[in-house]
Amino acid sequence: MTPTVLDSAQPDVSQHPLNFTTWSPRTAAIVAGISLAVMAVLGGFGNFGAFVPLITPGDAVQTAHDISGAPYLLFAGIISFFIVAILDVVVAGALYTLFKPVSRRISAAAAWTRTVYAVLLVIATSQLVIGFSLLGDPEAALPVLESFNKIWVISLGLFGISLLLVGYLAFRSGFVPKVFGILLAIAGIGYLADAGGMIFIPDFSALFAQLMFVGEVAIIFWLLIKGRRLPAN
Repeated sequence: MTPTVLDSAQPDVSQHPLNFTTWSPRTAAIVAGISLAVMAVLGGFGNFGAFVPLITPGDAVQTAHDISGAPYLLFAGIISFFIVAILDVVVAGALYTLFKPVSRRISAAAAWTRTVYAVLLVIATSQLVIGFSLLGDPEAALPVLESFNKIWVISLGLFGISLLLVGYLAFRSGFVPKVFGILLAIAGIGYLADAGGMIFIPDFSALFAQLMFVGEVAIIFWLLIKGRRLPAN
């Protein structure tokens, strides 16, 4: 397959802010990079700053006590994850535009897979809202609250597939260093492994993605630094 060349001499195309298909490669890269950076901060806060400290697996009374003592922290985490889901859709569109010269079909598949994951993330996060409404009965609330993590990790299997596809596109693109494509594919495998473990292994704790996430961080820096040098039209 011949590497894709992004020609800065291509005719100028009017860019509409809300129509990602008209974005230039530079715009798509910067939007994706900024969105991913914001998502990393919000996702980290929501999960490790809000949900992990407040939800104690297997202990309904402690969980109800902790959430009742810090309800605004829980809702800050919930809002963070809803924003992350929205940004996931933005990133899906931006990466589709960036990589469609490599393969329109594979780029579309990656974008739709990530979009479906974003919908499932919203469904998972809504379980926290439902669980909060049930705190008067801690034993009923805990399984609903805990279902957030299970639904989320399983849905991350779709996210992993999306990363595998984007990794392939980056590897074959010719304008992204191949190592970034390899690292993204490795990260995708990590998410798939966690999703499979959550489905098939009782009491499984997701850990593979935490060890194989380097590609996600690396591509943020590439998009924000090198992406600014891509064609602006």
